[in-house]
Amino acid sequence: MPEIAAKPKKAPAKRVTKRAVTSATPTKAPVKRASKKATAAVAPMPEHKLRIRVRAYEHKVLDLSVKQIMDTAARFDATVVGPVPLPTEIKRWTVNRSTFVHKNAREQFEMRIHKRLVDILNPSPKVIEALTNLNLPTGVTIDVKMV
Repeated sequence: MPEIAAKPKKAPAKRVTKRAVTSATPTKAPVKRASKKATAAVAPMPEHKLRIRVRAYEHKVLDLSVKQIMDTAARFDATVVGPVPLPTEIKRWTVNRSTFVHKNAREQFEMRIHKRLVDILNPSPKVIEALTNLNLPTGVTIDVKMV
């Protein structure tokens, strides 16, 4: 009778343990950072600024008046930041068309208010005087603040 070969027994599994990292692994070189003195003197902060918020119902009239404000400030060599378009404010109304019976017949109306923001950095008294004497079109509202 032929001999049956016995299967070899498996060796018991070894437990894997964590080993300490050897010095053979590469390490990152330290990162050099810029000194605080170099970054602090990048740009001087303005002492004060004139913040102008312009509002109108028509965007074309608004853009023309903002351009007029910027031209006036540029004429006196003032630093101008902007115009920054702010979100348009939309007011909506729904109204019944009929006074009595027809509830399903309605009209919807909306009014859009466009806004822009212009900053004038370190304005001189001449710039402020010129801006107060500006003649802007009707329907344009201006809010001026010293920040």
